[in-house]
Amino acid sequence: MAPEARIKIFLKTSATALCAGAVALSSFSLGAEAARRHYRNHHHHHPPQLPAAPLRALPYPQVPLPFDIPGAQYLPLSWADVKGWGDDNHLAAYKTFRASCRSINAQNGSAEPKALGGSLSEPCRVARSLEISDDAKAKTFFEENFAPLRISRLGEPDGFVTGYYEPVLEGLRTQTDVYNVPVYRRPSNLFVRGYKQDSLSLPNKGPVYRKIGRRKLVPYYDRGEIEDGKIDGRGLEIAWLKDPTDLLFAQIQGSARIKFDDGSSVRLNYDAYNGYPYTAVGRILIERGIIPKEEMSMQKIREWMAQNPDGAKELRRANRAYIFFREVNLSDKEEAVGAQGIPLTAGRSIAVDKSLHVYGTPFFIEGELPIESERAKTPFHRLMIAQDTGSAIIGPARADLFFGAGQEAGRVSGRLRHPMHFVMLVPKGLDPSVRAARLPVPDPRPSEKIAKLFPQSDPGKGTAKPAAVAGAMDNKNETVAIAGPVPLPVPRPAMEPASEPQRPVKKRPLRQQ
Repeated sequence: MAPEARIKIFLKTSATALCAGAVALSSFSLGAEAARRHYRNHHHHHPPQLPAAPLRALPYPQVPLPFDIPGAQYLPLSWADVKGWGDDNHLAAYKTFRASCRSINAQNGSAEPKALGGSLSEPCRVARSLEISDDAKAKTFFEENFAPLRISRLGEPDGFVTGYYEPVLEGLRTQTDVYNVPVYRRPSNLFVRGYKQDSLSLPNKGPVYRKIGRRKLVPYYDRGEIEDGKIDGRGLEIAWLKDPTDLLFAQIQGSARIKFDDGSSVRLNYDAYNGYPYTAVGRILIERGIIPKEEMSMQKIREWMAQNPDGAKELRRANRAYIFFREVNLSDKEEAVGAQGIPLTAGRSIAVDKSLHVYGTPFFIEGELPIESERAKTPFHRLMIAQDTGSAIIGPARADLFFGAGQEAGRVSGRLRHPMHFVMLVPKGLDPSVRAARLPVPDPRPSEKIAKLFPQSDPGKGTAKPAAVAGAMDNKNETVAIAGPVPLPVPRPAMEPASEPQRPVKKRPLRQQ
């Protein structure tokens, strides 16, 4: 073979081998890169999943609390600790409680989801079997069937009371130039979700709507719109009054007696409201600096509204809530009907927060109130029964005391805005002190054991000790761990920065021109 041919074959074979080597090398590089990616994805970013550790069991069993009223604090007492308990008329309180039992015994279905629930049924069963006409026996009944529990709002030492009454007003059945303030019954287009439109006594909290057609619901008219005539001409007028302030206070009290010129009368009770929250007109006058807080009373509000008719109209409309009434079949000798559905007892019935308490619950209220005079100097220690509610009565130790009907009851109740001690009578079947005994006791604090295992010297030996430490060391039976002083860091040594060597500057010869 000629030399030129052999050289050509050699070059061709070498080129083929080089191409094959390059392909093999690139394939190896791609495989290595893929292997590295696989390792990173499965080993670096996503560590292997370890089996989850089993949940640690709680050290104590989960048992229900013995007694729970939201936002309240309470303290079990003995009867000897209840101030003024022995001075009350327990027979009068027993009769009022027994009146509540008629409604409690008639209840069917599940108990209310509240702290007392259906626990009052047992004391009511006992009361129904007794015919008590002696004060000492009535006192014994409460002591044997109830346990006293001091209660107040969380973080506050006392409760708070106001008063209410049933106004007696003059009115007419027909409108005249003088008697031109209508008293309305509930409109047929007023709607509350969850209630039929003909339900008796709709709730005094929550949204209320005006029904348009079959399906459309919008918020109901407020006080200003109703006073401007939005529901006039629909035959809703029960009676006519001559003063809009009288209507306002009748709505605040929730009931009224209207006497007509022919000698007849009508009794009115709360039936529904328009869905707007109650705004206290007295608080507005205090905030505006018109009446000082210490002088505030219902009489002061009336006097100011009578002297300022234009301001009174604006003040009324600041309270957008509006109350609708219904006629009740009561004689003049009977008291107003409370939310529990039974006639109230003057001086013994109270209105409470219905969202927290059960009707029929006894409360012993103690303190000083301005009953005999405008100063709060009359001792008041009385067992009251929860039989009513109100939109402004909010909280675990908040009550509105009912004082009856008429001007004198209005004068007394209008002066009440005072802190008082509240003692709630809890049925013994629900006694929190007895039920709390079944709760597990926590382990003792290990501070003494730790202090023995890790003794620490007193850094201030020979020097005066702080008052807190000295007081604790007075008790030789206690081991007190005293922390040593925290060492300060060693100061950083002063070091001069090393100077950088300077480079020699080369001198360039000047260019000659």
